Amino acid sequence: MGLFQKIKNLFNKEEVEKIEEDTLYENEPSIEEKKQEESVEKKTEKKEKAKETEEKVKEEETLKEVKIYEKGLTKTRQSFVSKLVELTSRTKKIDDAYFDQLEEILIMADIGVSTVMNFMDRLRARVKQEKIEDPNELKEVIVDELFIIYVNDEVLVNKINFAKEGPTVILFVGVNGVGKTTTIAKIAWKLKEEGKKVLLVAGDTFRAGATMQLKEWSEKVGVDFVGKEEGVDPASVVFDGVTKAKEEDYDVVLVDTAGRLQNKVNLMKELEKINKVINNLIPDAPQETLLVIDATTGQNGISQAKSFKEITDITGIVLTKLDGTAKGGIVLAIKEEVALPVKFIGLGERKEDLQVFDIEKYIYGLFKDLM
Repeated sequence: MGLFQKIKNLFNKEEVEKIEEDTLYENEPSIEEKKQEESVEKKTEKKEKAKETEEKVKEEETLKEVKIYEKGLTKTRQSFVSKLVELTSRTKKIDDAYFDQLEEILIMADIGVSTVMNFMDRLRARVKQEKIEDPNELKEVIVDELFIIYVNDEVLVNKINFAKEGPTVILFVGVNGVGKTTTIAKIAWKLKEEGKKVLLVAGDTFRAGATMQLKEWSEKVGVDFVGKEEGVDPASVVFDGVTKAKEEDYDVVLVDTAGRLQNKVNLMKELEKINKVINNLIPDAPQETLLVIDATTGQNGISQAKSFKEITDITGIVLTKLDGTAKGGIVLAIKEEVALPVKFIGLGERKEDLQVFDIEKYIYGLFKDLM
């Protein structure tokens, strides 16, 4: 109960009105107080406008990224989703024949057999539970279940794990020809745009021209570079690079490595040595080891992921050339079969076409024609 209400309960109306009038007069703010109030109001107004501007910028940035996803997933969408639309339009009821055809479409999209089997079991159970009979009603359920399978009740971490202090070291592994060097350059550009001081280290000293290629990319994107002649010990190059990063206060070190998967034992020893060198210079480093996979290779890319996972500690996947394949379902298959998060996807040739992976934007870009 407020002060004036209590007074009204004790005194008659005339006395209360007099007290209210006197109190209001006594509490009349001074000119200085009014100025302060106006100043606070203006500051609040400025903050609100700044917040609105920030939100608008974020919305525009999100819309820009969504359009990149839409464009980059065109091939997959035209192949995969068009078949789903066709199946739905010519099917009168949901029966075993419908499920068999849907299963075939999903497998052809490179989602992976085990992922598809899991998905089909969930879909059948949901159809039965919700008594769905019309295939048109099933479209949203299909999208929903594919999203659920990827997320799998986990907290998805698609961002780089940056060091709290000192340089963050990121190793890149992957077979030759997957676009590893180009990917490193694109990520370097992205980090530089974010205001970070970036250093590229040419740890692939065996592939002819690899060092020179990375050096050229460093010049194109405007970041620093450390490399030696071909054939030298990769660990010695990495030692020089990480030492330079520590001494000259770099924020991020991106390290290229050899992709000779055909000789697993040698590659494993080489990566172990590189990791040891880095860890001796910076405890808890490398913070990330990213495996670069060419999405157009489909199931072969998943095999590469399994092989690399056996020989070193992979923290995430970079899927390149996703715009060049009609089988974009590999994103779902990789997460299901090797339990590794996709951290970046390549949706075109431009620097900005390498995007931090976002499952919601991916699902939208894939299924927008279906909804």
